[in-house]
Amino acid sequence: MRKLLVILFVIPMVWGCKKAQEPVADTAALDELEFNYKKMPSKAPINPEATAIIEGWEEFKAFNTSMDVLYKATNNEDLALAIDDLIEKEKSLEEGNYPELFNTFQIKSRQRVVRTYMYKVKASIMENQPTTEPTVQMLEAYNAMRKQFNVIVNSQLDKNLILDEE
Repeated sequence: MRKLLVILFVIPMVWGCKKAQEPVADTAALDELEFNYKKMPSKAPINPEATAIIEGWEEFKAFNTSMDVLYKATNNEDLALAIDDLIEKEKSLEEGNYPELFNTFQIKSRQRVVRTYMYKVKASIMENQPTTEPTVQMLEAYNAMRKQFNVIVNSQLDKNLILDEE
């Protein structure tokens, strides 16, 4: 009886003293969710003729300044603040007056693509999804818009001749 009592006492003690295994944090998943600012593409240059036109376009200058803030973001919190500011600046850009040369569907459609990717980045932040890829896509769309400024300024085509208008 004593042996049985000792066994019944020792087994729960051994069972209870076993170290609880700590849950292992999945660092690979955390790395994927963290914003990798090193993968951001650089800004596309704007040629001097287009820059001269953009200098008088206050809404785009504010949007461009906010985009510079985005380039300084190093984590998801900075990215969230920059995206919120960019969304506001893009709304004022859309509602504002475009310079005559840039008041075209080519610029407005590229701006709409940038807006779409901004909301994609915001959704990724809100849903705790990886944010690096949508941010890179948004910056590529922004670079396409900047390159379109150069294309419009460098274009030698006269629309009146093409459309046969006088």
